[in-house]
Amino acid sequence: MRALLSVSDKSGIVEFAKALSEMGWEIISTGGTYKKLKESGLSVIEIDEVTKFPECFEGRVKTLNPYVHGGILHKRGDEGHVKQAQELGVEGIDLVCVNLYPFKETIERTDDFEEIIENIDIGGPTMVRSAAKNFNDVIIVTSSGDYDNVIDALRNDGNTLEFRRGLMIKAFEHTAAYDSMIANYMNGRFNDGFGEYQFITGKKAFQTRYGENPHQQGALYEFDGHFSENFKQIKGEASFNNINDVNGALKITTSFGTQNAVCIVKHGNPCGFAIKETLLESYTEALKCDPVSAFGGVVAVNGIVTKELAEKMNEIFLEVVMAADFEPEALEVFEPKKRLKLFSQGTKKLVMSNDKYDFKHVDGGFVYQNSDCICDNEVHNAHQKSTLTASEQEMKDLEIAWKVAGLTKSNCVVYVKDSAMVAVGMGMTSRVDAAQCALKKAKEMGLDVSGAAMASEAFFPFRDSVDAAAAAGVKAIIEPGGSIRDDEVIEAANEHGISLYFTTVRHFLH
Repeated sequence: MRALLSVSDKSGIVEFAKALSEMGWEIISTGGTYKKLKESGLSVIEIDEVTKFPECFEGRVKTLNPYVHGGILHKRGDEGHVKQAQELGVEGIDLVCVNLYPFKETIERTDDFEEIIENIDIGGPTMVRSAAKNFNDVIIVTSSGDYDNVIDALRNDGNTLEFRRGLMIKAFEHTAAYDSMIANYMNGRFNDGFGEYQFITGKKAFQTRYGENPHQQGALYEFDGHFSENFKQIKGEASFNNINDVNGALKITTSFGTQNAVCIVKHGNPCGFAIKETLLESYTEALKCDPVSAFGGVVAVNGIVTKELAEKMNEIFLEVVMAADFEPEALEVFEPKKRLKLFSQGTKKLVMSNDKYDFKHVDGGFVYQNSDCICDNEVHNAHQKSTLTASEQEMKDLEIAWKVAGLTKSNCVVYVKDSAMVAVGMGMTSRVDAAQCALKKAKEMGLDVSGAAMASEAFFPFRDSVDAAAAAGVKAIIEPGGSIRDDEVIEAANEHGISLYFTTVRHFLH
């Protein structure tokens, strides 16, 4: 039995080769892998001895040879294949262990196109595909994480067709992801990221409890390990909806940097938000906005959950708490809550992966775009359109209202007072309805909106929303501007003694 080992990531390769050698396998290898195995005292056959042809063109051609691919691809159970292999002097290669040139690491390290090109693997993917195609007879190993499983299978009669089939699937996933990464990089470099094809690849992080509904299956797939880096599930089993809600809460909370922000989300939309001196105060104020909707909701905490905060949260039923971290005493408080799920980042403050692109499934395909960004300077650089200037606290409230509105389903109107959201209307077909729905909810909750700041993520097409805001006692408004009736909106603000600011940027979220 012969094994061909050619890896860029050499972790564990010596131990793997030694185990194979102890079982009587001949080891064939190339380049740096050959050198490392030889230095470790192993008996290794250099690839030139198999190909009967030297490596050439600065190593670009090493394994692209009939003696290699014939040895991998010929079918052992086919008399014609076996006879032809004997006639051609092709010996079988029964195990292929390959991982590919570090293209991802290269593009992260340099912009030198020549170096990037040289780190596109050709021989490696070809060998992987050959071995995977002939998995009936050949073991294909593409991950160092499978070394122990392969050795165990070979030692204990576990080298079954089903075992090799599992490795085959991994191998084709490996080459597909690799080629997709290269194509996406080239389109990003030369076609603004929008080529003829767009490849979205992710590695399975975990199976969700179910999909949007219990009769649907679901799983979370991550880009380059980013989800696993930022989300550590420390209690409970999350569902598809839990993950979606956590994502919405996290986006809003992290947009305020290191401030003590707490966001409560239900069905993807915020029903509470506040920034106060302490996280306990922030949560308490956020909950006041809509405690009815918060029941069964998701909470994102931009900091470390203490025992005191955990006890406060335990007063109602929550589905998920996402925090930078939890004190051990807080985890003890949450332990009796069997249906509660906890996520931690193991940090002092929450962070986001900040994916560059965004996409949404539509029937028959998906729409793809650059990710939206609500920048800190949008409020600071907003154009004052009214004669009245907002106070310092009103500017803080405008910033909160603006960011929350931009990260909430359109049409959306948000009211913020003393750094806490007091009303929100979202997902409405009419902006006036969104404004009035928010005020109606605030009234039901017994919340005083007078003196609040208001934000709309897109322009007001008429002055009626400003008139309604004035009737509720709103003192400051921020919106993108850009309506043909902007002059009427500005006039209304001045009539009512409201400070008005235009950001010139809209943030639809559909």
